[in-house]
Amino acid sequence: MLAADPAVAGHQVEAEPAQVASLDGAQLRRDQVVVEEVHVSSLPSEVDAPSLLTPWTFEPLQIVPTLLVAFLYLRRSRTLARRGQPLPRWRQWSFWTGIGLVVLALNSPIDALGEEHFFFMHMVQHVLLGDLAPLCFVAGMTGPLLRPVLALPIVEKLRILAHPLVALPIWAADLYIWHIPYLYDAAIQNAPVHAVEHLLFFTCGCLIWEPVLETLPAPAWFGTGVKIGFIFSVRLIETVLGNVFMWSSSMFYAPYRHAAEWGISPSHDLNLGGIVMMAEGSVVTLGVLIWLFLRMASEGELRQRLLEQGLDPRQVRRAVRYGRAKDMGASG
Repeated sequence: MLAADPAVAGHQVEAEPAQVASLDGAQLRRDQVVVEEVHVSSLPSEVDAPSLLTPWTFEPLQIVPTLLVAFLYLRRSRTLARRGQPLPRWRQWSFWTGIGLVVLALNSPIDALGEEHFFFMHMVQHVLLGDLAPLCFVAGMTGPLLRPVLALPIVEKLRILAHPLVALPIWAADLYIWHIPYLYDAAIQNAPVHAVEHLLFFTCGCLIWEPVLETLPAPAWFGTGVKIGFIFSVRLIETVLGNVFMWSSSMFYAPYRHAAEWGISPSHDLNLGGIVMMAEGSVVTLGVLIWLFLRMASEGELRQRLLEQGLDPRQVRRAVRYGRAKDMGASG
C-alpha cells in the first residue's frame, strides 16, 4: 500500500511531517494483504542475442538430402572413372564447392540468424542457395554423369524446363512470389513451407544456369552472344527487386519488425538485404560476362581456322560450341 501526501496548492506551504496524518496501525492489522506470486511462465520469453557463434545444426530434413546427392555424385563419378571417362578435376571441385555452400547456408549460424534476427542474413542464405550453389552444381555436371537420371521418363519430359525461354520466367516468378510478405512470413514461421521455398530457389537457380553452362545442349540459336543478353536479363530482373529493398524506409516482413540488434534497425536491415542481393549478383555477373566474352573471342578464332580447312560450317559450329574442335583437327 502506498501513502501519498495530499495535493498542495502552489500558494500554500506544504505541511511538516508532524502535521501529516499518521497511519492507523490498528486498521492496518485488520486489513488483509494479498500477495500474488508471479510465475516465470507469465513473463515474456527472452530471445537469444544474435551471435555468429551460434552452434551449427544438422537437422535430418536439411542434411539428409545434401548427403544423398553427394553420395550419388561420388558413386557415379567413380563408375565413370573405372570406365575410362573420368570427370575433369575442375568439375569435381565445382560440385563439392556447391555442396559446401549448401551446408553453409542451411547448417551454419547463417540459418538461425536469418530466421530469427536479420533479413539481410536471410538474403545471404538465399543467394547461396538460389544462385551460387546452383552455379557450382551445374558446372560440376556432365551429360555422361547425368545419363542414369536422364533415362527416367519423367526427367526427359521435364527437360523443357531448362529451355532458356521457359527457365527465365519460371525463375523470375519464383523469385518475386516468395518475396510477397504473406508467403515470406509463412516460410519463416513454418518449417515445411520454408523447406519448399529453399528447394524451389535451388531448383530454379539450376534451371537458369543450365542453358548458360550447357551441361545438356541448349537450342542452336542460344549461342555465346545470346547468352550474354540472357545474363543481362536475369540481373535486370533481380536488380528491380534489390532496389526495392535498398530504398525502402520500412520493413516489409513481420518477423523482422523488432528492436534494433547489432545497431541495425528493421528498415536498415531491409536495405542491407537489398545490398547483399545487388552485390552478389554484380560480382557473379561480372565473372560470367568476362568468361563469356573471352569464350566468344576464342570461339570466333577457332571457328575461322576450321572453316579455312573446308569443313562443313554446321559441324564446325557444333564442334566449337561443345569443345570438340580438336576432334576435327584443330589445335590449341
